[in-house]
Amino acid sequence: MNGDKSSKSGLQGDYGYSKRNILILCAASIVINLAFGLAASALGLPVYLDSIGTVFAAALGGYMPGIAVGFLTNVIKGALDHESIYYGIFNIFIAICVAFFSDRGYFKKPLKAFIIVPVLAAATGVMDTVLAWFLGGGAMETAAGSLATYLAENTGLSVFMSCLVQDLLTELCDKAITIAVSVAVIMAIPKTMRDSFRAEGLWQAPMSAEMKQELKKSKCRSASFRTKIILILVVASVLTAGSSAVISYQLFKNSVISEHIKLANGVSELVADSIDAEMTDEYIEKGEAAEGYKETEQRLYKLRESSPDIEYIYVYKITEEGCRVVFDLDTGGMEGSEPGELIEFDEAFASYLPALMAGEEIEPVISNDTYGYLLTAYKPVYDETGTCRCYAAADISMSLLSSYGYGFMARLVSIMLGFFLMILAIGTWIVKHSLILPVNTMAYCAGEFAYNSDKAREDSVQRLKGLNIHTGDEIENLYNAFVKTTEESMRYVTDIQHKTEMISKMQNGLIMVLADMVESRDKCTGDHVRKTAAYAKLIMKEMKRRGMYKSQLTDQFIEDVTNAAPLHDVGKIYISDTILNKPGKLTDEEFEIMKQHTTLGSQIIDRAIEMVPESGYLEEAKNLSEYHHEKWNGKGYPHGLSGEDIPLSARIMAVADVFDALVSRRSYKTPFSFEKAMSIIREDAGTHFDPVVAEAFLDAEDEVRKIAEDFAREDENGDMPE
Repeated sequence: MNGDKSSKSGLQGDYGYSKRNILILCAASIVINLAFGLAASALGLPVYLDSIGTVFAAALGGYMPGIAVGFLTNVIKGALDHESIYYGIFNIFIAICVAFFSDRGYFKKPLKAFIIVPVLAAATGVMDTVLAWFLGGGAMETAAGSLATYLAENTGLSVFMSCLVQDLLTELCDKAITIAVSVAVIMAIPKTMRDSFRAEGLWQAPMSAEMKQELKKSKCRSASFRTKIILILVVASVLTAGSSAVISYQLFKNSVISEHIKLANGVSELVADSIDAEMTDEYIEKGEAAEGYKETEQRLYKLRESSPDIEYIYVYKITEEGCRVVFDLDTGGMEGSEPGELIEFDEAFASYLPALMAGEEIEPVISNDTYGYLLTAYKPVYDETGTCRCYAAADISMSLLSSYGYGFMARLVSIMLGFFLMILAIGTWIVKHSLILPVNTMAYCAGEFAYNSDKAREDSVQRLKGLNIHTGDEIENLYNAFVKTTEESMRYVTDIQHKTEMISKMQNGLIMVLADMVESRDKCTGDHVRKTAAYAKLIMKEMKRRGMYKSQLTDQFIEDVTNAAPLHDVGKIYISDTILNKPGKLTDEEFEIMKQHTTLGSQIIDRAIEMVPESGYLEEAKNLSEYHHEKWNGKGYPHGLSGEDIPLSARIMAVADVFDALVSRRSYKTPFSFEKAMSIIREDAGTHFDPVVAEAFLDAEDEVRKIAEDFAREDENGDMPE
């Protein structure tokens, strides 16, 4: 079905958008994410740069492409690094934020786009730290870098807060670069191409801005269909996720051991970072008397206190005889060994002795001996020459295994939330584009349908056809049936309107015939009914142009009065020919009879109104017939009304009627000159005539003269004036 794609249809011009475009956009954006992320990692940059494609896709394509790119990027990265999958929610959040701001025009101006940077940095920085904390079982795996280490050691901030500060700064730099690169690429793309990537037009023509604005204003009596669908998806997803979480926790409970390992490694690394390797031997020899020993020991105590999972922290120098104590912190009621004391190797470490003697790193060791069920991580402490001087060790109590359910739940929640948002986005997007938008746009076109003219109806039909809905389901069937019914209805309406116009013309013709019958009895009036109708129409148009009586002088009012004007003297049909055509002045008795033509005419039209009760022109015909001899000062007849108590149409007819009587020839008088007649109208304004009506008539002097001259020519040659 080919519809009009013009702006009049409410739809935007050519919409060559296709499914291929969105697939290309998503594929290219995923590649961008992976490429920049790998490059940043390979170069050891302190930023990630793995969300540039997400920003690019969300800014160009909207929510759905952005969310798909963000989540799929982390799914692909998860094949190489399983931790990446847990951070998919970050990219989804970025996509949602960017799409939100893009819809509001933030990416149309490069500088405006940078307003998003602090929003993204703050949110992702906090989420990064919080997620890392939960993944660490309620503690940080590591201070995450030298800055966090420095802050943790020198500012009194906890490890968590130190990492939070570093993450916020890192994210701020990362998101600034991400937005800068994305905006640069977007601005380099021609605008027509940028517009083609919007996720519109897949199943119907894109909407104009006006239509979008109107649809936003639409309200539902209760909950919208979109809300109901979202509610169903949310409930289903929560129930599925909840049951999956319970099952997964039971099945993968042992996986939390990996969190202990990460914590042990992180703590041992922090301990290693806190030790001055060059002072190892002096620490062993002098103990607390050595320079910096107490300060280092205090830092180690602070590190141990950063998490309740850390059971012991100590630093040993590995020798052939055994382990020489460098640091051994007191734990609870158990005092640590003194510096220089020799500790025998635990049996659990026997297989690792060659690697330890060589200063190499070893995997964390799980042991169950005198000190309990522990997981121990050893980290070598190197001096400036790269020689291992000692090992920093951290023992994690395996009895606290249950506390590491936090880490498991964090992973589960992160993954579930990512999939949940992905499913929710896909579901709402499909519902929106294949159901809600088609239904709403059909409703909009139906609500905005114009019936007042052939062109308006045709434009309305073309706007409906221009929706071009092709969802391939019941909605498309409904749309096609709607279009077919509408087209047939409009053909029927057009046919009815044409017949109505014919009836209206016939009605007006009959009115003229009736007026001519009355006029033919009054041999003095000539074309009085036609001339007064022309003058009345001219007066009303001039008043409307000048803004007079705005609420009354509508197009319909002018049409009704113009059509009804010929009936203003219809009551004369009951006046005898003797009085009606008397060549001289009427007696008082005769004039009283003549005045009855106003009320008699009103009675005639009343009977017509009973048969056609909702005819506006008959109502005005009644007003014209009954009140056109009333005067502004209240000295007229038949009721002696004054001012605005006299209907407006009658006040207009009063001027037209008197003026035509003045300039027309009668058997009992010669016609006044045009100028004299206009002078009389001017003099009687405010007494006989409504001054506003008289003013409009007088100001249209040239048009009045033309009407008078046209009818004068008609009298001469019999032509009907236009």
